[in-house]
Amino acid sequence: MGKKHYRIETSCPQCGCSAVSHLSAEEIKEKFGDVPNVEMECSECMLKYHTDMEKACPEWDKECKMKQ
Repeated sequence: MGKKHYRIETSCPQCGCSAVSHLSAEEIKEKFGDVPNVEMECSECMLKYHTDMEKACPEWDKECKMKQ
């Protein structure tokens, strides 16, 4: 059985384009760390924006217990 992957879904506040990633726990920690807010960059308009990990990936937020 393979590693569990988490779905991270965001949308750009400027143009509305959505982004979806499927990452393992190790990839999430490497890319974002254990922070409540992550920085994203829109692939369409190139806006850099912050989003709450709790909203982008509620399942990951629950499992890593960032709220504690």
